[in-house]
Amino acid sequence: MARIHVETIIDAPLERIWEFTQDPRRHPRWDARFGRIDPVPGTEPAAFTYATTVFPGVEIAGHGVHTGDRRDDTGGAVSALRFGSSDWRSPIESGTGYWRYVPVAGGVRFLTGYAYRTRWGLVGWAVDLVFGPVFGWATAWSFDRLRLWLEHDVTPERALRHAVAETTLRLILVAGAVATVTSGAGVPGIGWLFALVIAGLAVFLPPHPRTPAARRCRRRPATPQPAEPPPLACSPRVTASRLAAPSLRAIAARSGAGTGERR
Repeated sequence: MARIHVETIIDAPLERIWEFTQDPRRHPRWDARFGRIDPVPGTEPAAFTYATTVFPGVEIAGHGVHTGDRRDDTGGAVSALRFGSSDWRSPIESGTGYWRYVPVAGGVRFLTGYAYRTRWGLVGWAVDLVFGPVFGWATAWSFDRLRLWLEHDVTPERALRHAVAETTLRLILVAGAVATVTSGAGVPGIGWLFALVIAGLAVFLPPHPRTPAARRCRRRPATPQPAEPPPLACSPRVTASRLAAPSLRAIAARSGAGTGERR
């Protein structure tokens, strides 16, 4: 199974982080991996469907279930889920994961670990060589966008505009440097050096403090992390038992996820 780990430190109360990450209305605003998240009414544990627009007019749907959440005696929290997609276009067939909230000096250590199975056999494995790193990058970028929202009141929409503007500026600088070299303008030999300096600045210069950046998040666990936390049913403070979770197939059938049907 492919595995992804991302974590960051957010200087905000744990309850506020929990609210912004567990609310299906707020979650898609900061998380670039989701276009929408719709709870499935009448399900216990809580099931949901999701959709992501990968290209204009092309939407991939999926489904999931919250398998449990708990609080511990240190003030931390964890939330676990299972997810999958019946849409043959989705490179992810099924997976499990969790979010963990750990109070630390300077705020809350917010981290995720999840693992997923790809479809399409060897083709899916090859596709994941590109998809996996992009998916991990999108997770980290989204975590930093959430941090900016909670710490500096930079809304996800505003943060996206910052990112687009800054990326556009960097591309313009690189294009200008390349154009200078290819046109033969300037002192021979100096043009190439100028282009390399500009390209290096455009790529490696740190982003603006109010622009989301995946590089600000840790992408490797400091210590080995499981793809899913220990069975939550062992905790006396569990709000939803993993053992009682409905199957993903049942959720998909009930909600129409992955079939093109919307609820």
